[in-house]
Amino acid sequence: MTLLVISPDYASHLLPLATLATAWTDAAENVVVATGPATEPLVHRFGFRRVDLPLGRGANAGVIRAEDQVAEEADSLAGFFAATRRGMVETLTYQARERLTDLMWDPVGRAQATLRVVEQVAPSAILVDHLAFGARLALHTAGIPYADVVLGHPTALPVGDEVYGYPPSWPSALSADAGSLEALRAICDEVSSRFTAQWNTAAAELDPGATPVADAFRLHGETVLYNYPAELAEGDGRVLPPHVFLGSAQRVEPRDDEVESWLVTDEPFVYVSLGSFLSVRDDVLSRLAEALRALHSATGIRAAIASGSTPIERLGPIPESWLVREYLPQVRLLSRARAAVTHGGNNSVTEAVGQGVPLLVLPMSTDQFAGAAALERTGLGVAADPNAAGPDELRVALETLCAEDFAGRAPLAAIAEGQRRAPGPRRAFEAVTGTTR
Repeated sequence: MTLLVISPDYASHLLPLATLATAWTDAAENVVVATGPATEPLVHRFGFRRVDLPLGRGANAGVIRAEDQVAEEADSLAGFFAATRRGMVETLTYQARERLTDLMWDPVGRAQATLRVVEQVAPSAILVDHLAFGARLALHTAGIPYADVVLGHPTALPVGDEVYGYPPSWPSALSADAGSLEALRAICDEVSSRFTAQWNTAAAELDPGATPVADAFRLHGETVLYNYPAELAEGDGRVLPPHVFLGSAQRVEPRDDEVESWLVTDEPFVYVSLGSFLSVRDDVLSRLAEALRALHSATGIRAAIASGSTPIERLGPIPESWLVREYLPQVRLLSRARAAVTHGGNNSVTEAVGQGVPLLVLPMSTDQFAGAAALERTGLGVAADPNAAGPDELRVALETLCAEDFAGRAPLAAIAEGQRRAPGPRRAFEAVTGTTR
């Protein structure tokens, strides 16, 4: 028996998918991963076999830099990073306009390549990243069943009157005037229509008898797996398709001797990461570092900062007791962190909540706004405007989260315990195979 995993060539997407797939190797089944070449080392680290299937014009093996991408993707990333500095509406507008090229890149070619991989591997089951639209176009058009893994906030799969790319909820720290939001909604509606037209045109080329779809963004596989804690989604009023909430995909990381030495002491610390993309925001990281220095002076709480593509010297003076590197083992550090700071990406949110860690969220793009609003609504974290929050505001937020009596600490501990009893990979395996482990 063989599981086929289909992922874009991005570490942030492959890591949770590959972690879910470990449940299949634990059951003595084979795992083949179809992705691009940049993440091949990650595939091998998990002990899987890779088959070549690039699904987009960009790639990211861990820390992304625009200059490492092909020219078209580099220009797109530069525009995206600039938009995040202007604000949430500007960023979401920019992303909506880029969506027709970055999500539906070479659709017929990628779909045909996907079908060749499926024929070659002959899998017994398929896990597909929901954003791998070229691959899902192939599977949908050919009628091949697959499990659809939705990374990020569940709004990545629109329901009801939602439109892809327009958050149905926002954290209280961020706001926009009604006219700007109306214009954003109109752009997202237009992009959704044009994206669906692209999908239907490509589907007709693959199969002239293919039935056109009404909204390509709403399509999903036979099994929908939300890599997200159910507790964060409860009470938001959304009616979801038949699904399973996985909670999180807590990956096992290679031992890091420097980190283990740093963790020998029981002194509390805050873990900081803005992800592989948004670590480019050196202005945000420098303000966070200033806030953490003030927190450290007042309370002794340390910091572990994954600086990513921001040069460390831009963070200002680094106390000797801190741990600051370009890349840090996130899951291991979250297992001991008093609180964490994130941009609101899927891995950081799910891995922190899954280990009972309160979050300060500085959302900048896509579904991060809805995710920040969910953390705020459930009392499991707080949100701030990444472009407006100064060091003092950030320090106060961190003091609140680090307090032993922070109100969200007990419910977070209960969520973490539930995930230990039923880990995400096991939930995925049982949902896809119909067997209990």
